[in-house]
Amino acid sequence: MKYLFFANTPAQVHQYRRAVAALGDRGHETLVLARDYGCTEALLDYYDLPYELYGRCDTEKFSLVRELPSHAVNIVRRTLGYDPDCVFGRGAYAALAGAVGRVPVVLVDDSGNTDLDHAVSVPLADAVLTPHTFEKDLGEKHYEFRGFKECAYLHPEEWDPQTDIRDELGVGPDEEFVIVRLNAFGSHHDVGQAGFTPERRRELVDRLAERATVFVSDEGGDMDLDEAPARPFDLHPALLHDALAEASLLVADTQTMVTEAALLGTPAIRSNSFVGDDDMGNFIDLERAGLIYNLREFDAVLDAATDILADDGAAERWRNLRDDFVGDKVNLTRVIVDVAERVGEAEGSAPGSVAGVTGVSPRGPDRDRAVALGTETLRSDGGRR
Repeated sequence: MKYLFFANTPAQVHQYRRAVAALGDRGHETLVLARDYGCTEALLDYYDLPYELYGRCDTEKFSLVRELPSHAVNIVRRTLGYDPDCVFGRGAYAALAGAVGRVPVVLVDDSGNTDLDHAVSVPLADAVLTPHTFEKDLGEKHYEFRGFKECAYLHPEEWDPQTDIRDELGVGPDEEFVIVRLNAFGSHHDVGQAGFTPERRRELVDRLAERATVFVSDEGGDMDLDEAPARPFDLHPALLHDALAEASLLVADTQTMVTEAALLGTPAIRSNSFVGDDDMGNFIDLERAGLIYNLREFDAVLDAATDILADDGAAERWRNLRDDFVGDKVNLTRVIVDVAERVGEAEGSAPGSVAGVTGVSPRGPDRDRAVALGTETLRSDGGRR
């Protein structure tokens, strides 16, 4: 069988890299069609994955809109040339490839706030897999798995540190360090959203540096660290999860790394305009489990960070919370590989194939909200839900 995977972002390289390798080891042919965005290509090279670039996208807003026509043309051309038997990805690009190739499309999606993308891609897909915390009902093709997309590479069966990260970072064996992750807000689902202002970025770093060594991972490269009490995270991006696993704290106005921190047992504080009553289900679920803080108010971010860094028992407590939380979560790489091979065995019947995979079940229109919090539950910033 020939499988085509889409990697539009660095996170999607991680999401599929182990499945691509496993399918190759089993004798299948694989190809990753990737977008040159952030460190996507660097990760593909690091993991030695078979890939081609269909285009690029800058981290600035609306860059994607300018590139859409050329992206579509390149995707159609390469799909027809490769002639896959099945396509994996998310959104309109993967759906387009499946449509022009006339082959099954399996979307693995966790973004509930992309209505336009779903309106375009879901009708063209054969199956859509989402986490158990996904709020929307996408119809009869919708299946769910218990876990998050990050369980494809941070599930205990898949997580494998690459190096002695403390030596790489130049920090001592007992030295506390914090990672600050700053979002470029350049993706299409980030339009109209925002995180820390430049002034608050600097104040945040200044306050954290009073208690720990600070490393800044700035997706947009906008923060000037020359006079700030922080170091850039300038190791290879493939080592970022190693650093995250050893960090005392993550503070971020981005999304994916917060879930990654939770699955690694590292305390995480998330603050951006997505936080609120209509927040995404995975972050509500992680907050309910005690693994992350979702905070809109900047003063609450500073207070929570200070409390965590002053707590000598935080590291052990978070590891225990993580162990309890991941106990019933699926290995998503195993699910993807099983779905891929069953699609092949069924000669293209993707929905029927998905229904028979262990760890996947039909979403169902009448399912109760998986992460609903009680009316008396306190938000982590003190406000009532």
